[in-house]
Amino acid sequence: MSLPGDLVTADWLERNLDQVVVVDCRWYLDGRSGRSAYETGHIEGAVFADLDTDLSGPPGPEGRHPLPSPAAFAAAMERLGISSDSQVVAYDDLGSMVAGRLWWMLDSLGVSAAVLDGGLASWDGGLATWDSGLKRHEVNRDPGTFTETPWPPDRYATADDVAASDASIVVLDARSQARFAGQPNDIDPRFGHIPGARNAPFANNTGTDDRFVSPAELREQFTRLGVASDTEVIAYCGSGVSACSNLLALRAAGVGVARLYVGSWSEWGADEARSVERSV
Repeated sequence: MSLPGDLVTADWLERNLDQVVVVDCRWYLDGRSGRSAYETGHIEGAVFADLDTDLSGPPGPEGRHPLPSPAAFAAAMERLGISSDSQVVAYDDLGSMVAGRLWWMLDSLGVSAAVLDGGLASWDGGLATWDSGLKRHEVNRDPGTFTETPWPPDRYATADDVAASDASIVVLDARSQARFAGQPNDIDPRFGHIPGARNAPFANNTGTDDRFVSPAELREQFTRLGVASDTEVIAYCGSGVSACSNLLALRAAGVGVARLYVGSWSEWGADEARSVERSV
């Protein structure tokens, strides 16, 4: 059995549930606990990956959600029962915003991974609750064997890479139109966007059912933003998370040669030496 693509349906997952590692990636910008949501109800057999501790390094000058060290990421994956030869399906309930981050990280390292299209809302089966006999750091899986591998430099961009980009590179901002334009908010260190960037809100990738719109629709959206099949793209967002939905959408559309600017606006906006553009 192999994953049918970067997106899988709930029907496919239900048929193959015992052959993949399912990862619940729920996390909320408003401070709600993804872990508590997981404990209340999750897909049977799913393990919980925390964005802040499993999928990110400590916050600092490089942003709110920098990449963890290869050693830390390998250790987190092993604890969750994920091996380098595992097939992983990630889900959340925010239009694949966080699940896309795990997908991108694993895909970058050559590990077979997909996102559940439609997220938890697409799952018609029953939900399991947390086994109260386990400690919060334990999972109902044997530990995995995950090879510690450096993050491949061709899959991510630094702030200096973004600053040095020319007109041939399309820089896409996955944040909302309001944040991109520079409207005051409680999230961003400064208000505005990277000069020359184009707004591609990640919410446009999915419909009201949280499923990704068709590849043709995605292709049309990105074409309007100047992305062709071989266009070099740098994707960013608030902190390198929701931009991964755009990377997944670009893959589904078959356009762009894309990298993630991991530090994203949480790094760029906090650096007073970096220029900011506003459109309000």
